[in-house]
Amino acid sequence: MTTQTENSPATDKLLQYLNEAHATEHALTRTLEAHIAITPRGSYRSGLEKHLTETRNHAERLERRMGELGASRNVIQMGIGVVESLVGQALALSKGPIDLVRGSGGEEKLLKNAKDECATEALEIATYDALERLATRVGDEETAKLAASIRADEERMLANLRKEIPKLTDAMARAQLDDDPSYDASTTGAADAARAGGAAVKETARRAEGGARKTARQARKVPGVAQVEGQAKGAVAGEGDIPIADYDDLNANQIVSRLKDLSQIDLAKVDSYERKHANRKSVLDKVRSLRGNEPWPGYDELTVDELSQALAGADEKRVREIRDYERQHKDRQGVIEAADRELQKA
Repeated sequence: MTTQTENSPATDKLLQYLNEAHATEHALTRTLEAHIAITPRGSYRSGLEKHLTETRNHAERLERRMGELGASRNVIQMGIGVVESLVGQALALSKGPIDLVRGSGGEEKLLKNAKDECATEALEIATYDALERLATRVGDEETAKLAASIRADEERMLANLRKEIPKLTDAMARAQLDDDPSYDASTTGAADAARAGGAAVKETARRAEGGARKTARQARKVPGVAQVEGQAKGAVAGEGDIPIADYDDLNANQIVSRLKDLSQIDLAKVDSYERKHANRKSVLDKVRSLRGNEPWPGYDELTVDELSQALAGADEKRVREIRDYERQHKDRQGVIEAADRELQKA
């Protein structure tokens, strides 16, 4: 077994690629948990459950290898891989169980989930292709073998998912074209609890999506991540995903009047959605004027109380920066008043 020297350029690059793979596995765990919660019993759900076990095992093996190469626990949890993987995984995570329980068309939701999972598996396969090649090039046989082993699981999962796609498509077509639905949340046993009216499904969704939101919030503390995430979500969003109610029914002036209240991630989402659909210049110009750097990464995720605490003891320059940003964007009076009080003390 070849062992890399800690802190060497080769080891640093290997750790980066290992961390990206680890973060993708971690995010996929959340996705699979959410998808399983709304999937009826059968071969598709059994495959998801099996791969969830594999995915957790992959994350543990990658974490162990990073530790052997000298990565700290903090680096493993908060490295660049978490940031990059969340952008891709956020799309699948947004299609969680609560969305299905509230609406209709369960057969199509399952098909869309399977397509998302195929895309994720293809991304993982490419990730491990690159990791194996890099490890081989720098002489790390242990990491190369690890990458090849995990990739084999991902390739097998992708093949199995592709076998499910025709069956899921047929079920969707029967439901929507022949009026012969097969998905019934009250009888399928989805999440082993839908017979009770969906309460347990919603609780499963709440836990899975709550964990995803917590991880996403940490990632958004890295500069630029919130806007990138918003652009990615907006590119595939439906009207119901846009943070302005009845968006498609509003004229440009009505939309412009509502943009000031949005966070940077929501402005980015609107930008992508608007460009893909109506592409109105006045809306895009206003979005562009409002988009900018937060006072610090993660600012838009904070509450008024949290920002009031942050303002206490901040220097005058930072207080003015916060106040100006609030006036231009979210315009929360509680934050502006707290900033004014701090400036009076200066």
